[in-house]
Amino acid sequence: MSRHYLALALALALMGCGGGSKTPPSDLDNACNIVAERPQYLRAMKRAERNWGVPVPVQMAIIHQESKFVGDAETPFRWELGVIPVGRVSTAYGYSQALDGTWDEYRQLTGNRRARRDRIADATDFMGWYMTQTERRLGIPLSDARRQYLAYHDGWTGYARGSYNAKGWLLNVSNRVAARAQTYESQLRSCRRL
Repeated sequence: MSRHYLALALALALMGCGGGSKTPPSDLDNACNIVAERPQYLRAMKRAERNWGVPVPVQMAIIHQESKFVGDAETPFRWELGVIPVGRVSTAYGYSQALDGTWDEYRQLTGNRRARRDRIADATDFMGWYMTQTERRLGIPLSDARRQYLAYHDGWTGYARGSYNAKGWLLNVSNRVAARAQTYESQLRSCRRL
């Protein structure tokens, strides 16, 4: 009987190693503390920066806004009559909150078919790909956290139509993302992580 318990304990331990931590770092307001607690985040973001050119602080600020660094973040349920769940608000999932269709397009076009939205390295690579496409299609510099976020949130077509202009709340959020990117950049420079 003890072999069964040992096998179960081993299986549970291996399951815990799968995709990394899905819980957020303890101090989301300090980039140095984030990367000290989760060095794999910085490695993934630096790799995405090398591959795609998107600065680490921009990636961090958008991940903070989208998922608060929760690897398996999902949108809330919609409810009918206040009690019947009828599905989620959208298919957004993971660190980057990528939608199913956009994620599938990324995997197909990059050949990264095994990518998962709940793995930080895959999520940051997706963000690099997406923002590079944004720069190419819309002319938004990779370092412009505010406008990159608006295009990330509303999509390329929505951004091109200016749909964000009718969303005062989104304009406020995009300003906060830009401010956070600047704060994260200053913090990372102070702890010599950039």
